[in-house]
Amino acid sequence: MGMERTYTNEARRAQIVRAAIETIAEIGYPKASFARITRHAGLRSPRMISYHFADKDDLIHQILVDVLAEAARFIGERTAAAGTATERLRAYLEANLHFLRDHPAEIAALTEIGPHLRNTDGEPYTSSSAQEVSVQDLATLLRGGQASGEFRDFDVRSMAVLLRGAVEAAAVRLRDDESFDFETYVREVVTTSALAVRRG
Repeated sequence: MGMERTYTNEARRAQIVRAAIETIAEIGYPKASFARITRHAGLRSPRMISYHFADKDDLIHQILVDVLAEAARFIGERTAAAGTATERLRAYLEANLHFLRDHPAEIAALTEIGPHLRNTDGEPYTSSSAQEVSVQDLATLLRGGQASGEFRDFDVRSMAVLLRGAVEAAAVRLRDDESFDFETYVREVVTTSALAVRRG
């Protein structure tokens, strides 16, 4: 019985998180009240959200955890399946860009949520601090390519920031520019990065 209740609770939490993502993406963070999210989720009362989440910050934290975990899994699986450092870099960039394209509501919600996030000290997150984990992950991949002798000598952190910038730029274009040629952009990012890191 307990297991069934846990499963039901998890399903309900997931339903609320999904509704919150879609509501925030559609009408923005400030207007995304529990009442609006309740309606979007098809629930009877905002109390059903309050039962699962302490407050809006708690719900926002769960959105972040869920979306970032899904992105990490998607990107990690594709990167790990690649062989050489060059193939891993290509897989990493393609997976990042395809995740952005295939999850427009999630990316719009994260963009909306961003300015309202606070760290444990109550300080606002900056876009730089929010990107830091991704920069460090990419730096690790680049360092591995240098250690194996596959990549040339370059400043790993600068290169990681530069390549992350190319990924972040795609998120803005996908959202704001209907004429954006996504597949060409992916191809050029992959080609440019390969040329930038290769030896000789």
